[in-house]
Amino acid sequence: MRPSQEALDLLYAIGDELQDGPLTVGTMFRSPGLRTGSKIVAFLGSGDYLIVKLPEARAQELIAAGTAGPVTMGKRTMREWVEVPSAADPGATALQWTALTREALEYVRSLPG
Repeated sequence: MRPSQEALDLLYAIGDELQDGPLTVGTMFRSPGLRTGSKIVAFLGSGDYLIVKLPEARAQELIAAGTAGPVTMGKRTMREWVEVPSAADPGATALQWTALTREALEYVRSLPG
């Protein structure tokens, strides 16, 4: 299932808001997403989930709190990636997704290479 137009619009709005350096909207894993340089920060999963890359401890914290779920690609669970569903309230989704994407952007920019 492809992301909804609302989720896609929100992703572009987040990209615009976080434009404090090289941040590009493009396609990642056949889904719309955000990257800095060649590093993926976040992308949309099917069913209007935002998938973000965070430090493993933070990812586990969000999963334990029930805020996010683990991301599995093939048979492998990705330690630094979580999927965050959209909320019933679009405003709450925008706040949560923007904050988590900001965290992901800071984390990805801190990584070597």
